[in-house]
Amino acid sequence: MIRQKLLLLVLALTCYFFSYGQDPIFSQYYNAPLQINPAFTGNSYAPNLAINYRNQWSAWDNGAAYVTYAASYDQWIKPMNSGFGVMVQADDAGQGLYKTNSLTAFYAYRVQINRNLNLKLGVEAGMIQARLNWDKLIFGNMVDPETGVDLNADSGETRPEVLNKTIPEISTGVLLYSKQFYAGVSIKHLNRPNEAILNINENLDIGLPARWTIHGGAQIELKKPTRNAMGSYLSPNILFIRQGGFGQLNIGTYANMGMVFGGVWYRRARTNSDSVIVLVGAQQGKFKFGYSYDLTINGLAGKTGGSHELSIRINLEDPGRVDMNDCLQMFR
Repeated sequence: MIRQKLLLLVLALTCYFFSYGQDPIFSQYYNAPLQINPAFTGNSYAPNLAINYRNQWSAWDNGAAYVTYAASYDQWIKPMNSGFGVMVQADDAGQGLYKTNSLTAFYAYRVQINRNLNLKLGVEAGMIQARLNWDKLIFGNMVDPETGVDLNADSGETRPEVLNKTIPEISTGVLLYSKQFYAGVSIKHLNRPNEAILNINENLDIGLPARWTIHGGAQIELKKPTRNAMGSYLSPNILFIRQGGFGQLNIGTYANMGMVFGGVWYRRARTNSDSVIVLVGAQQGKFKFGYSYDLTINGLAGKTGGSHELSIRINLEDPGRVDMNDCLQMFR
């Protein structure tokens, strides 16, 4: 059982970095909006801080098969009619086997089409660092069907001279929104940054595939907010992401009932059902805390342990402010 689990993990990790991977995406994307679309930059008038943590497939590799961290800061500068932000992100596959770190700056400019409709244009630019820990790799001749893995065995492979790489990347996006609905499109990795360390096949496309994201939703007001009490609303939403040969579709609803919020989403990966996502959380004043769990419903159900996410947001906006004429409250 242990050998089978290990080999499955090795296979998954091999697919991860040899196929140039797929960007890690938080299930709580509404609590990490800069990761989805740079046009969300400056979504609040005051400074907004977000911290996100994801542990994917918690039953594998001692509960740390894929772990992603992110922290971001953004703010709207009214005299410039612009939003500015920055985000750091770290992704760890296989307890240090393959790591990527990034530092990204964001900018968004708003165009008011009419009294109720706005368009925001966003761009981002940053650096991605990829690092491979060669000593953690397990090759075929290090695995014995009877005794398992011998970490001291000679792999017969030549250690590359360079095991880390730092590359620039740029992305862009647009966001259209009103008081009732929002819709956006973003394209990440416009310059196709090449983070590959091991050039296994020169015929493969070089560089990270461009990531297309299409998202939209609405806000159905149930109770109007006041200076003394938070309002309540429902926000049905959809998120579609396509990157190279990978894709996912999330459909669900976010519900805010004053101090508490929650939601349920269904995620489909290409032609297969992937998971059901359940969210619970609480908000008090400037602080917002969320926990979500991805319940695997595909052929790996019962083997992955699902995925856990935590998010903390600190929005320094006056909680009693009620003059934001848009439907983007779930992103604050």
